[in-house]
Amino acid sequence: MSNPYASFPKRVTICEVGPRDGLQNEASSVPAADKVRYIEMLVDAGVLVIEATSFVSPAAVPQLADADDVFPAIHKRAGVRYIALVPNERGLDRALAAGVTEIAVFTAASETFAQRNIRMSIDASLATFAAVIKRAHANGMQVRASVSTAFGCPFEGTVPVGNVVRVAQALLDAGADTLSIADTIGVATPNQVIDVVSALREAGIGLERFGLHFHDTRGTGLANIMAGLQLGVHEYDSSAGGLGGCPFAPGATGNVATEDVLYLLHGMGIETGIDIDRLRDASRFIDGVLNGRVVSRAYRALEAAATRGA
Repeated sequence: MSNPYASFPKRVTICEVGPRDGLQNEASSVPAADKVRYIEMLVDAGVLVIEATSFVSPAAVPQLADADDVFPAIHKRAGVRYIALVPNERGLDRALAAGVTEIAVFTAASETFAQRNIRMSIDASLATFAAVIKRAHANGMQVRASVSTAFGCPFEGTVPVGNVVRVAQALLDAGADTLSIADTIGVATPNQVIDVVSALREAGIGLERFGLHFHDTRGTGLANIMAGLQLGVHEYDSSAGGLGGCPFAPGATGNVATEDVLYLLHGMGIETGIDIDRLRDASRFIDGVLNGRVVSRAYRALEAAATRGA
């Protein structure tokens, strides 16, 4: 029998979102020094793409109010992409002052979520980000753009695939270098992944231009990654320990856990360049800071096995 996985990518890029998306939903803020150490431990594990923080309004996301202190304090390593989320031109000003070289912008595929999350219509957000992207490029920055609620909205329910394609294409037309197509509330199933990715490809958006971002709210995160792999998608967002959620999306739990993703990929012979044991060190550290918030199943199983073998 032929190997059904033979056509899967041989190497996958993980964008680690724990320091930003993972910590933004915590009830209390993590000290800046601990955030810096967490980021550096993740990079020590081999992470090459990392969402380090967010220059949003401190009133909106108080957990990341210290971005101006955290980002400059990170000991940057050559070859690593340190990304910071920027919601508007004021956020871009802060990011430039902090020495950021790659930003992320974000809008939604559902109108209600855009209004609730960024207090703008989709079209207004696209106009705002066009100006941000233009300035970012003028300052030598790369831009990654996220399309939230690409697989479902907490307020509208089903999101038409055509909405996702329209917003994705508009962001690329505005100058975004790459895209993250996000299942913000963790409702996607593999058939939806096939529908969305196929529609993006049919619209002429190549696999090199986008990755996928899954939450594991309903336990389908890894199944959705398998669907993405089947289609050749080779970049995925994940959060060490499975931390995270969206403060503007009721019921959304953590991102798919990096340890779970690594266990799956490495077991299938797919390279990531990340050492799962060293990544567990980073998760163990932040778990101590957060008093036991890590939920990754692979992390818990590997920790238990290590304890039994000690």
